Amino acid sequence: MQVTSSTSSAANAAAATSTTAGTTGNAASTLGQADFLKLLTVQLQQQDPMKPMDDSAFIAQMAQFSSLQQMTTLNTGMQNLRNDAQLGSATNLIGAQVTVATSNNSKVSGVVSGVSQTSTGAEVTINGISYPYTSITKVTVPTTSPTSG
Repeated sequence: MQVTSSTSSAANAAAATSTTAGTTGNAASTLGQADFLKLLTVQLQQQDPMKPMDDSAFIAQMAQFSSLQQMTTLNTGMQNLRNDAQLGSATNLIGAQVTVATSNNSKVSGVVSGVSQTSTGAEVTINGISYPYTSITKVTVPTTSPTSG
């Protein structure tokens, strides 16, 4: 590839974008689709008109971008699948005695009265307060006493 100097300046531009995104509260520390497009755009802008980018290199980068898009879609699908599985499992806990670990390292126990789905995953409701499904540390299924008749 004939654009080594533009690649480094493009990488710097993409890194600056990634750093800026990190300082604004974005938790992603890896390059994303926008960074990849910016990198490709800077490469095209910085190339030597007398020695344009090789077609095969350009096609390879477009294939990488397509692969990145597919991986992002797959990741989103897997996250949705995980959230659905959590919601199904949490639904089975309605009426069960559970213990959850709270954010301040204390434990709360109670009977699950409901479940809900949020953007971060399933939550169980105990005593009117919602807790993340992933914070459950213990489950006790209530035993039914035999009735005498």
